[in-house]
Amino acid sequence: MNIIWQIEPRDIEQVKDFYDLYQKSPFVQKRIERNVESSNLKVSKDDFFKAMISCLLTTQQRSGPNSAVTKFINTEPFPLNYQICISQTNLKIYAKELISNFGGLRRYNKIVDELVTNLNLLEENLWGEVFEIINGLQSIKSVQKERKAADFINDKLKGFGPKQSRNLLQSLGLTKYEIPIDSRIAKWLNKFNFPIRLSAGALSDRNYYNFVSDGFQKLCEECGIIPCVLDAVIFASFDGDNWTEKNVVW
Repeated sequence: MNIIWQIEPRDIEQVKDFYDLYQKSPFVQKRIERNVESSNLKVSKDDFFKAMISCLLTTQQRSGPNSAVTKFINTEPFPLNYQICISQTNLKIYAKELISNFGGLRRYNKIVDELVTNLNLLEENLWGEVFEIINGLQSIKSVQKERKAADFINDKLKGFGPKQSRNLLQSLGLTKYEIPIDSRIAKWLNKFNFPIRLSAGALSDRNYYNFVSDGFQKLCEECGIIPCVLDAVIFASFDGDNWTEKNVVW
């Protein structure tokens, strides 16, 4: 069986009017600069590792412009960067004390377990596969390549489902089409009369996630808006005018 996505003219008009309201947000402009206009991105182990930890930190926590998560991620130098973590004799104790003492960050026991497990996986034999995926995304982009890369992250790294695997790749500027569909996107799609009522909880299922992603991408195609940009517009709409050039992290 096949599903045919039929986008109506009123859908396009509604989305474009919404897009015009938020397209000048620093958050949106940063997304365009990094994920659409940039070429020959250089992604290092440090970049990937910070993005990975940032995704773990934002799971089930507020990540708006004034949140504890955003303040932690924007700390300079980043207190859990790759070089610091690999130099620790007991990373679990170091990371737990750091995160728990920062204030406002929940789930730190789980985050630390995921961090330590993933670092071990990367150091054992996963870095080579990670950079093979990254290098593939730095050439011609496509939905198929991005989805395959997200599935790889989902399968290989602890703490990563369909949403956060795409969040990781998008935050590195590597993707344009596959976006992290979370409760905000689900609420927005429901408000804009998506043909089925979306459940944020069901998005943990890969097939359901891909189904929703297909519909979102079709809507973007008809509107002439790149999916990662509409994603940024939706995200900015929930936070009003609180994003600035200094506090943007994604």
